[in-house]
Amino acid sequence: MVLISAQPYDYELPVSGGVALVIIDMQRDFLELGGFGEALGNDVSQLQAIVPTVKQLLEAFRDRHLPIVHTIEGHQPDLSDCPLSKQKRGQSQLKIGDRGPMGRILILGEPGNSIISELTPMPDEIVINKPGKGAFYHTNLELILREKAITHLIFTGVTTEVCVQTTMREANDRGFECLLVEDATASYFPQFKQSAIDMIRAQGGIIGWTAKAEAVIQALVEKSLAG
Repeated sequence: MVLISAQPYDYELPVSGGVALVIIDMQRDFLELGGFGEALGNDVSQLQAIVPTVKQLLEAFRDRHLPIVHTIEGHQPDLSDCPLSKQKRGQSQLKIGDRGPMGRILILGEPGNSIISELTPMPDEIVINKPGKGAFYHTNLELILREKAITHLIFTGVTTEVCVQTTMREANDRGFECLLVEDATASYFPQFKQSAIDMIRAQGGIIGWTAKAEAVIQALVEKSLAG
């Protein structure tokens, strides 16, 4: 095993295979002006700040030909997979399915629903379209990970306390060893991000571990040398 310096204690990374990078919902609708995030009254610059770090991790995994999973929260055009409670919640000027500056909000295939250009998936990378907050809900993500013998998941993306934490909890319940990269995840509310990090690593890592991107990349270098 290769160790990543992490909290609440070092995270063990398998020397041969077994690990994947998970990039949660780095979509235009959430990160760019005119998207759903801004329509909800949020400061999207909070999310944009992590893009260089996520890209650095993405390139580190690509360089080593390690599995990469991108997720996209989105719904069918007829909203058949979007509960009315989700569609109608809130008092923003734009709701799911409404037409905004980048097309219909959170609808699969619309311009705003795509992953930001800096992190565009390569053809051989896994893309999971998810109708819920968690990436295991109504998707084949678990099947894909099992087929690839993935046991360890490195999490990045947005938002920390909603889709990222939800997916980590789902993964933890399924027996995956989960690590959140602290400087590669973000929230519209910094205090919510910190609370999520505290919850994840509380009680000896009840949901998983957290670490900095630098520590993860260093461990990948050591993993390559050991392999």
